[in-house]
Amino acid sequence: ELGATEAIQKHYSRHVVATKPVSQRKLDFEHRRPRWLRECMAEATGVFYYVFPGIAAIASFTLNAESPIGVTAFGSLFQIGWAFAIGIAFAIITCAPTSGGHFNPAITICFAVWQGFPWKKVPHYIFSQIFGAFIAGLLMMGMYWPEIQLFKEESLAAGKGLVYNGGPASLLCTFPNPKQTNLGYLFLTEFFVDSFIGIVIWANLDPANPFVTPSSAPFAIGLAYGAMVWGFADIAISTNLARDLGTRIVAAIFFGSESFTYLNYSWIAILVNVPATLLATGYYEGLMRDSLSEIGKGHKVHEGGEEGLRRHITNTGHIETGAANALRKNQSNSDEYNLGKRE
Repeated sequence: ELGATEAIQKHYSRHVVATKPVSQRKLDFEHRRPRWLRECMAEATGVFYYVFPGIAAIASFTLNAESPIGVTAFGSLFQIGWAFAIGIAFAIITCAPTSGGHFNPAITICFAVWQGFPWKKVPHYIFSQIFGAFIAGLLMMGMYWPEIQLFKEESLAAGKGLVYNGGPASLLCTFPNPKQTNLGYLFLTEFFVDSFIGIVIWANLDPANPFVTPSSAPFAIGLAYGAMVWGFADIAISTNLARDLGTRIVAAIFFGSESFTYLNYSWIAILVNVPATLLATGYYEGLMRDSLSEIGKGHKVHEGGEEGLRRHITNTGHIETGAANALRKNQSNSDEYNLGKRE
């Protein structure tokens, strides 16, 4: 593959010690691996990389809210935002080369709607994403088990229950504050936050965007999540169907079904992400996408080929520098080919 060749050329000089030759047995094994399994495991692993640091930071902050010196000793919303942001960047860096790096059911659906991602793969991706968040929740519960059990006993003794914002179940998923009974406000908050993130993601994935390089996109997308956590986590946001549903199932297992019924909020956390992201990416596709620039820079081709592109430019009387260069290059290659045939 071209990408693999380029990677080898760029990194070959960095080897201090000669690497072990790749055996034919290894190549055969890798060739036999089912593509769908690799993609699903990459999606599950990516969501795990994103969710696990975030909920671990939440647990560290919540379980150590008090200290002998009277200040929060182990974190803040600022730390939690960075945990999710860096986790997302690591997820993209680690797993996106295999699966495309969706890590969010809403993004998978948007790729199917706007970019031609196969619909038959959508259910597999979504299940894998939820599964990754589920495993992250289970692992966090296991690693903090003694502290969570103590916190659970203290919460019950105080008559607070287990499911509330700041309670044991909130280590895993989002719950609104007790006085946040207006679901309309919660809906609008979630909708805005998810739309904001959706536009940033789509802008980062736009090959015609001159301000984003492949190496910076993971961190830019992660920072978009972090910014929303810093701004709105105190009034309940979810941002991702898989992140919320996967960990909410874990919360229901350990803390009861109220994890899904508390203040009738769970449907907002689980479902609003999809229409909000669809609207955001549709806004970008309809008003901000520049397909001619993408064609001109060689990232896409016209469905009618070179002839279709020339016809469009003739009809509209509009051509950009990138498109002009592409046409000249194609014309030059065509002329050379025709000359070779004549000779």
